[in-house]
Amino acid sequence: MTDHVKTDVEAGILTITLARADKKNALTNAMYGALADALDRAEKDPAIRVVLIQGDGDSFTAGNDLADFSAQSKGTHEGEKHVFRFLKNLAKATRPLVAAVQGNAVGVGTTMLLHCDLVYVADTARLMTPFVNLALVPEAASSHLLPARVGHARAYAMFALGEPVDGATAASIGLANAVVPVAELRAKARSAAEALTKRPLGALAHTKALMRPVEAISAQMDREGAIFQERLKTAEAREAFAAFAERRQPDFSTVAG
Repeated sequence: MTDHVKTDVEAGILTITLARADKKNALTNAMYGALADALDRAEKDPAIRVVLIQGDGDSFTAGNDLADFSAQSKGTHEGEKHVFRFLKNLAKATRPLVAAVQGNAVGVGTTMLLHCDLVYVADTARLMTPFVNLALVPEAASSHLLPARVGHARAYAMFALGEPVDGATAASIGLANAVVPVAELRAKARSAAEALTKRPLGALAHTKALMRPVEAISAQMDREGAIFQERLKTAEAREAFAAFAERRQPDFSTVAG
């Protein structure tokens, strides 16, 4: 489907690598499809015991490719939106998910981490959820999961003001297990993934299920997704995407919500 998502299975670990470094690993519809397919594979292949997600280059991911968002806001996007399949697969994943995050993790680059069981961030990491800046709303059930993790006040600032969280802060507030020098990031995440492969798979799956109310998470994703799609078609969203394309600050003062 795309060369921008690479997968490799070794020693029980499926490594998924975002490989669009020239675009800061911005996620296209095709990339979401490849990510969803990889998570499907992990659930079906008994040889896969752990999933490790990482990104090439200096960023984990810049989030959704804004050209895709713009196409949806104009009604020109055609075909299945694979992002929904990817998010649902995150929600219902039974295999442990481990993430290695360097540089910018924007939008879904941060919200997907709320579904990962172990998260390691580099000292270069910057986690951002600037949905409101684009006249949108949170996704991936993050409107529930992020406040539950870091508290309402901090979550609201991340959503509404787009305030970034650096690697050290992410670790201190519970968004990550540890912060490490960027040169050590992949080795640290890989070591954790290897440790999980040595644990009993059934016990890990039941532990994860007990910790995560999958039906409630999935229902919140549906609620967010419906509002998100409505917001993409608003005048506010069109102004936000136009401003981004024109490299100017958006002006929402005269735009109807």
